[in-house]
Amino acid sequence: MPQPLDRSDLDDLVTALLTASRVLVGVSARSLAEVQDDVTVTQFRLLVVLRGHGETRLNRLADRLGVTPSTALRSVDRLIASDLVTRRENTQDRREVVIELTPRGRRVVDHVTERRREAIRVIVEAMPREQARRLVEALSTFAEAADEPTAALDAANALGW
Repeated sequence: MPQPLDRSDLDDLVTALLTASRVLVGVSARSLAEVQDDVTVTQFRLLVVLRGHGETRLNRLADRLGVTPSTALRSVDRLIASDLVTRRENTQDRREVVIELTPRGRRVVDHVTERRREAIRVIVEAMPREQARRLVEALSTFAEAADEPTAALDAANALGW
C-alpha cells in the first residue's frame, strides 16, 4: 500500500496541479473558440462524457457530470436543439431516458479535441523526455482516481476536455 503524502508534499502537488490546470484551461478555451456559438464549456463537457462512455441513461450522465438530473436535462435539451445529441426512451425500461451523441456531436468533439491535442503536443515537446514520461504515469493515475476516461489516440475515439 502506498505511503500517504505528508502535508508539504500534498500542498506542493496541489499547487503544481492548479498551475497546470490554468495552462490546460487556456488551451481548452482556445480550442473551443471556433464552436463557442454552438456550445458552452459545460455543454462541451457533457458531449465529451457521452463520447467517452457512449449512449448513457440521463441519471448516470448527471452523476458523471456531478449535477442533478434536471440540470443535465436542461443542457441535453439545448444540445438537442443544436442537433448535437438525441434523447429517447430506454427500450429496457421506458421510465428511463437515454442520451446519445449525433454524428454532428461526434464531429464537434473530435474537431475540438484534435485542436486541443495539437496545442498540448507543442507544450509537451518543450519538456525534457524523462520528465514527460514520468508525467504520463502520474497524470494517468490522477485521471483514474477521478474516474475520467482516457483520451484515445484514435481520432474516431478521441476525447477532450
